[in-house]
Amino acid sequence: EADADGRIESVRIGGRDAQIMMGHVYFDRAFSRSFVRILEEEYDLPATADKLWEQIYVDHIDEFDMAIRPYAEGVINEFDSLDELRDFDPYFLRNVDSEVFDNIVAVLGCTMDEIHDVYPLKQGLTNLSCHFSVGDDEYVYRHPGAGTEMIVDREAELVAQSLAKKLGLDDTYLFEDPLRGWKISRFIPNARQLDPHDRDQVERAMKMARMLHDSSMETQRSFDFYDEACTYLSLLEEAKGKVDIAGFSEMAKQAARLKLHIDADQARRCLTHNDFFALNFLIDEQDKMYLIDWEYSGMSDYASDFGTFTVCCELDFDQAKEALGFYFGRTPSFEELRHNFAHVAMAGWCWYVWSLFKESQGECVGEWLYVYYRYAAEYLERVLSWYEDGEGESA
Repeated sequence: EADADGRIESVRIGGRDAQIMMGHVYFDRAFSRSFVRILEEEYDLPATADKLWEQIYVDHIDEFDMAIRPYAEGVINEFDSLDELRDFDPYFLRNVDSEVFDNIVAVLGCTMDEIHDVYPLKQGLTNLSCHFSVGDDEYVYRHPGAGTEMIVDREAELVAQSLAKKLGLDDTYLFEDPLRGWKISRFIPNARQLDPHDRDQVERAMKMARMLHDSSMETQRSFDFYDEACTYLSLLEEAKGKVDIAGFSEMAKQAARLKLHIDADQARRCLTHNDFFALNFLIDEQDKMYLIDWEYSGMSDYASDFGTFTVCCELDFDQAKEALGFYFGRTPSFEELRHNFAHVAMAGWCWYVWSLFKESQGECVGEWLYVYYRYAAEYLERVLSWYEDGEGESA
């Protein structure tokens, strides 16, 4: 409802025989200042996360001056998908200046008119992805996220991705541009993700890790949790200055001590995935399991994948011990147990520092930051005691 001058006085969801809010909107300087103030006050509230700007405006409508501008029916249109827009304007894709569509056409040898069913997929912690179809075939287009060019070696990813396809670990891969980081893969319809509490699925995942680690394949890139954490910390301090978080300095010292013990173990180095957890496993309708997203792969300590799996699947100690048994095909020795759980600690530490860096780049990592911190805090202290005080509770 609006007053005689057109100022909006109230907004109702639903209703009939009334003006509706749709299309473009103009914020003047006074409106913008008020909106920014309110947004800063409410941004971190849980209830704000899913709100559109209109809802914040409606919640504080008495604090704003906004007038309606009526248009005749059919002048303003709303499109919820690319297909809806193309139904309205069949020549849209031909005229739009989009590198994404140009890339798809170049790789798949199709025309822009053949691209359809485009929609965003759930955003990951690192990249943005969308689904699209060409004819009856479905694909995924990955666009690299903010800051990834500083922390991901795309050339190494391309090599590892090709090797994974040869091993049968991931045959969804079709093409990647190593310079810009975009990638096209086959979409797995009706796929489900690995359930880390399903013993059979965990056993299959651990056997896939063992297959990868036992291969003779190599890449030029090396991966080390501690070194990666140091890189992320350097980037973080370059962006935001010295980290001033309670307990952070002590954890950094513990990580440095544990690194010395890990190196002294002289464990086997091999090709590892290094982002080895439930979200990067897909299971298709025929129950085939795929290990996807090879951005962090490289030559590393064999225990790196177990460390990431335990932390990112949020396994408790007993669940993680069982998974390690699946990996070895037997009960691991104390030395093997200690070494692998050292990588649980290091994975927590590495991804905790990574999370702080990503947050500094304006990306929201959310609850994962606390998950990584929790595993780092618990296992840095716990595993250090195994190295420095003996077998103890681990037996």
